[in-house]
Amino acid sequence: METYLLSAWSSFLDQADNFFLPCPFKALTGFDCPGCGFQRSFFALLKGDLQESFHLYPPTIPLLITFAVVLSARYLTGRNNDKLVKTLYLITGTIIIGSYLFKIFAPHQH
Repeated sequence: METYLLSAWSSFLDQADNFFLPCPFKALTGFDCPGCGFQRSFFALLKGDLQESFHLYPPTIPLLITFAVVLSARYLTGRNNDKLVKTLYLITGTIIIGSYLFKIFAPHQH
């Protein structure tokens, strides 16, 4: 059973490229948006390739940590953690903007 699940998971990850959603901003303007690369980075992370995930889109891990902490802080604890949530939003937003500016102004090495 475990072998079948691992095989199915591996097959799913190998075929995931066929199901990526195109970026409407990039389709309209020809420029990457601040979120371009997240899907590919997330799937690289699911495959266990941390380095490739970071290379494709550096804010992936901070975004996932922020989502997990915010969801648990809001819905599991029931307490009001506005300071924590706002701090995480600020840190993650700064990482996204910094990564986007680096992508725009740094020469690409493909």
